[in-house]
Amino acid sequence: MIIKLHEKDLVSQTEDNSVYYRNNGEVVLTSYEVFPGIQLVYEDIHSQEFEIKREVNTTLIEISHCREGRIEGNVKNEFYYLSPGDISIKLKKDTENKAFFPSSHYHGLSLLIDIERTPDCLSCFLKDVNVKPVMLMDKFCKKDSLFVMRAKPELEHVFLELYSVPESIRRGYFKVKVLEILLFLSGIDINEVDFAQRCVPNSQVILAKKVCQYLTENMEQRFTIEELSVLFKVSQTLLKSSFKSVYGTSVYSFVRKQKMLEACLMLKRTDKTIMEIAGDFGYDNGSKFAKAFREVVKVSPAEYRKHEKVDT
Repeated sequence: MIIKLHEKDLVSQTEDNSVYYRNNGEVVLTSYEVFPGIQLVYEDIHSQEFEIKREVNTTLIEISHCREGRIEGNVKNEFYYLSPGDISIKLKKDTENKAFFPSSHYHGLSLLIDIERTPDCLSCFLKDVNVKPVMLMDKFCKKDSLFVMRAKPELEHVFLELYSVPESIRRGYFKVKVLEILLFLSGIDINEVDFAQRCVPNSQVILAKKVCQYLTENMEQRFTIEELSVLFKVSQTLLKSSFKSVYGTSVYSFVRKQKMLEACLMLKRTDKTIMEIAGDFGYDNGSKFAKAFREVVKVSPAEYRKHEKVDT
């Protein structure tokens, strides 16, 4: 296998796949060896970051598809972010993979291609699929080691079918879909694609993460953009644009969502009244709290507690 985790993280293994849990189950990776040197990994993440190691002395192409949430990547000290429907193609030469997920929520997949182990030409598997992995590497990764393509209908068609594969046909279906993906990518004219990497300078990423940390540590308080800009000694425009570039949403929307997710945990794990929980997050009006909760979680606080309450 290309990725390697500690044996203690391995929770199940069959002839077809390996399932790994990290961070007490907040990170679930399910990997399949589709062809020699080609590994498909499903990533279900409810953590802000994690780190894995892979085999050393390999040159990898990593094709990533974001289904839900948001993931951060970096190249040449600049950062890029994938949103739902986006893909990235990246050349990986390091032996560790540190991943950051701004919203602590991510569902997606990665197709890892080890150039040194993959057959030179995949036409041996399907006659008319004349795709050479090394040519894909030269096409997408030779100049900047990164290619990003934003959500498009044709991408949705190619990738989304991989998220609902019947177990009875999974092994063969993965082979067909991987070949389809590689054939699709080989036909892309990168000169005609407006892939707009939208890289974010390191200074803006640092600013956004400092603001996020401060907001998270002071969730019971309310801040205006003006107050935050004074606190961090930057313009309101820079603060808002930096935060949205990293977290994909406004400061207000991010704070509200984080509050409601924390409220979910309190509804599940404590016996506090709904009004007490509302007060913990700065709401002195129960109806306003219930409205905000429903907009984020899609049910009322009472309904959520009724169905999700667990013994502590």
